Amino acid sequence: MKKCVFLDRDGVLNEEQNDYVSREEDFVIRNGVVEGLTLLKQAGYLLIVVTNQAGISKGMYTESLVRDFHNILQDKCGGIIDDLYFAKHHPNYTSNSLLRKPDSLMLEKAMAKYHIDSTQSFMIGDAERDVKAGKKAGVKTIHITGGKETTNLADWQFGSLLEASQFITKAI
Repeated sequence: MKKCVFLDRDGVLNEEQNDYVSREEDFVIRNGVVEGLTLLKQAGYLLIVVTNQAGISKGMYTESLVRDFHNILQDKCGGIIDDLYFAKHHPNYTSNSLLRKPDSLMLEKAMAKYHIDSTQSFMIGDAERDVKAGKKAGVKTIHITGGKETTNLADWQFGSLLEASQFITKAI
C-alpha cells in the first residue's frame, strides 16, 4: 500500500481568485508550493490533485484549460504530481455528482487505482468541503488557512502548503 497527499488546487497550489480561474494570467502558483511538493515527493508520497471545477459546467472554461493549468504546474515542479482528478459538475447547472467535494469519490477512485493506504495519507485543502471529503475517505486532513473559508473540522491547520509539507515530513 502507498501513502498519498491529496491536494486541492485553487487556494492551495495556486492563488485563489475572486471568481473562477479561467485565464492563464490568473493562474499564479503560490509561494512555497514547489518546495512543499518536492518535500512530500522526497518523503515517498504520491501527489494527487483533486479539484472541483464547476466552471466547466457553467461554460466559463473547458476541461482542456484545466489540463493546461495542470501542465503549467507540472512544468514548474518538475512533473512530480502523479495524477489529476477534477469534478466538472455543479448541481445547479448539470447534475449532482459524488465526484464533487465534499463527497469523496475522486479520492476513493485514486485510492483504488494506486492502492493507497488511507491511514498514511492526507487531504490538504483550503475549504471545509475539502476537509469533509478527506474525512469521508478516511485520510488525515489539513486546512490551509487564510482563504475564503474557515473550519474547525480539520485535524491540523497551517498557513501554507510548505508549512503543511514540513509538518507531514517531520511526522514520519
